Amino acid sequence: MSETDDFLAEVMPRLRAAEIALHAGDPGPRGVLWSHEDPVSLFGAEINRVGWGELEPAFAWLASRFGECQALDYEIVAVDARGDLAYLVAIERVTALVNGEPVSYALRATTVFRREAGAWRVVHRHGDRYEQH
Repeated sequence: MSETDDFLAEVMPRLRAAEIALHAGDPGPRGVLWSHEDPVSLFGAEINRVGWGELEPAFAWLASRFGECQALDYEIVAVDARGDLAYLVAIERVTALVNGEPVSYALRATTVFRREAGAWRVVHRHGDRYEQH
């Protein structure tokens, strides 16, 4: 297997589990997946934050808006892993309860990972709404 294949095999189950948990109201797994060391940043569809001190409460706020994740799918657009850096570009399609109402949406998300103490950690994510034309 290639470095990229190894990266995907390790990261995708953890990423998927963290995002399902977040969309079910639990920010904990996302916090474990993300680096707590600077630089770390989020440029999200809802909020922008820099540094773990800003990210941790932002993840709690995001999780508080969700109630149940009904579906989460990834369409991988591009991915690469080399050495201790990797990136994943994907369309994320989500169906979840948001403020108690069922909502479906898609995000274009670019996620950058850094290997820390042998494990891949998210160090940056940029997501915005995706509308297919």
